[in-house]
Amino acid sequence: MDLRQLELFLAVMDTTSVTLAAHKMYITPGAVSLQLHNLAAELRTELFIRAGKRLQPTPNAHRLAEHARRVIKEVRQIEQEFENDPDRDARPFRFATGATTLIHRLGRPLRLLKKKYPDTEIQVTVYPTEEIVAGLLARQFDLGLISLPVANEQLKILPLFEEELLVLRPSHTRVSGSRVGTVGLEEMAGASFVLYPKRSNMRSIIDQFFRQAGINPRVIMEADDTEAIKSLVESGFAYSILPGFALRGSTRFFHVMRVHGHTLQRRQALAMARTDYPRALTESIALFLQATLTVRPR
Repeated sequence: MDLRQLELFLAVMDTTSVTLAAHKMYITPGAVSLQLHNLAAELRTELFIRAGKRLQPTPNAHRLAEHARRVIKEVRQIEQEFENDPDRDARPFRFATGATTLIHRLGRPLRLLKKKYPDTEIQVTVYPTEEIVAGLLARQFDLGLISLPVANEQLKILPLFEEELLVLRPSHTRVSGSRVGTVGLEEMAGASFVLYPKRSNMRSIIDQFFRQAGINPRVIMEADDTEAIKSLVESGFAYSILPGFALRGSTRFFHVMRVHGHTLQRRQALAMARTDYPRALTESIALFLQATLTVRPR
């Protein structure tokens, strides 16, 4: 017994005619009769009796019809739920990103995304890159915005943009404006720092810079939260290194600086699990966000 047999059987139930059912299902009457015969033989029951030019369903046929309609309805629901069409995909979409990028870069892109897919439930989760990668591999997320480098052949990576990392130095007076100064390696070598935890991808980028500069930094505290780090620097606690986009805006009690003669950057990218059966909605949203995020903000 298969789904096609049940569909042909229900067509005969609805029309009480092999000829009409065949016309409805776009096959020959002989093919319909053969499938009905095979179905009756498999179930070892009589399904129809001849009544003139019409077929009269037996009580067992009515019983089978109830089951068949329920089975076909459930199969159609499964097909609809897993239909790989971005415009008709009704499943929730799970997107993961870092807190700093969410706050400073994703406001407008997410608004545009919601406008493009108004009927899609978009769930946003905030995690560091390492946990986003693990979630993508475990299929907990459909798409993630991560910091590179990430070396994993099980991920498909779509590059986005490079983001400058800048040094924060405490100031006794309020600093306003967007001016970026410079700091030398000698000052960096003598400073204390509050940095992201060692497990984070951002910390790996910063530590690589220190190694290349020949500096063994004095790290007196680690913190996950960018805003908390900014507050600690403002209190005079220590220097730090943060993404440039997190430093725009209001006045603050710290100076923002580049390291003289050195460029410190992180690369951002979208990532999804590499699979033989990619979700079309994931690929569509990834391309939309890539186009939106690679446009330099005004």
